[in-house]
Amino acid sequence: MKSEDDTSLPEWLRDAHAETLGIRAGIARTGEGEHGEPIFTTSSYVFDSAADAAARFSGDTGGNVYSRYTNPTVRVFEKRLAALENAESAVGTASGMSAILATCMAFLTHGDHVVCSRDVFGSTVGLFDKYLPRMGVSVSFVPLGDLDAWRAAATPKTKLFYCETPSNPICEVADIRALAAIAGEFEARLVVDNCFCTPALQKPLEHGADMVIHSATKYLDGQGRMLGGAVVGSAEDMAEITNFIRTCGPSMSPFNAWVFLKGLETLSLRMKAHSENAYKLAHWLTERPEISRVHYSGLVDHPGHQLASRQQSGFGGVLSFDLLGGQQAAWRFIDATVLMSLTANLGDVKTTIVHPATTTHGRLPEAQRSAAGITPGLVRIAVGLEHIDDLKADCQRGFDAISV
Repeated sequence: MKSEDDTSLPEWLRDAHAETLGIRAGIARTGEGEHGEPIFTTSSYVFDSAADAAARFSGDTGGNVYSRYTNPTVRVFEKRLAALENAESAVGTASGMSAILATCMAFLTHGDHVVCSRDVFGSTVGLFDKYLPRMGVSVSFVPLGDLDAWRAAATPKTKLFYCETPSNPICEVADIRALAAIAGEFEARLVVDNCFCTPALQKPLEHGADMVIHSATKYLDGQGRMLGGAVVGSAEDMAEITNFIRTCGPSMSPFNAWVFLKGLETLSLRMKAHSENAYKLAHWLTERPEISRVHYSGLVDHPGHQLASRQQSGFGGVLSFDLLGGQQAAWRFIDATVLMSLTANLGDVKTTIVHPATTTHGRLPEAQRSAAGITPGLVRIAVGLEHIDDLKADCQRGFDAISV
């Protein structure tokens, strides 16, 4: 079996396409001749001698030590994801939020400063707004697309720029190259949450980002089965993340890693299908008189359409729209649907629907929600892989409910 220190792709995979990397990258067979990846359900490992144990614990030699931070199944997932992102290394974590926390803990200390886009996931805002200040880390929230605001907010103490692109839930698009340039002026790292696009549609590192965050719970799994996260970047930066995981323990479980491996095998195919379905549904929704605006970067009148066309190979599966009747109309619309699942998760083959203002972003003050474009009438749909005509029919049930 290959050592975990062998992070390079074999020569025959180095020029492979994403569809191939999602299936073949990272495989390390045990000698038993298995075709599928094994699940290493072990907490610890047996050493050859006391000297071998000492060398592994000190890091003088490679090899497994303890599954909190060295597990062969998790390692295959990490290698495969890194290959898909065209990165040197990746680190699996217990959830997407623990991936963000690990990044903050690895690179921030008392007195540091973070600049974050204001339209990020509600729990991300909670971490940055409530818990980082307890560590003595200050955070400034700025509009995602206002480059002047990013530059104005940065200080000599700024260590991280953080954004989602496309953003959750109104699908704003960040200019990754421009943000990377500004972050570089302040010697800060740019961290990009790539949850909505995944490496199948966007590779932030190729546009200048320093690190990529994933909630593997979403599209990397693809069927809503497991919690997990990942950080992707340079080998040097990922070593710092690993040190935090080793000490504090927000680790990815081997079984979850195995499920995510199965998800990565179909990621490219699924993301194309999600994007196609969402594109069709978004165009259909623009014709509805009950809606004031559809948020989807695949629409030519979306403010970020041209930028998304340049840095993404597809527009993804998440869209949102503002109903004219506010929260009452949004709730009646959602309650009338029967095919779509009313749940806050996304990235599933099953289409999901949610009211962000009272769920995913419900803990934010109203002023913050308003600034992020999260109106009382906003409905978010994460378009799955059902037939588009059936999805339109389910939305029609919602429209019928608010038109009576």
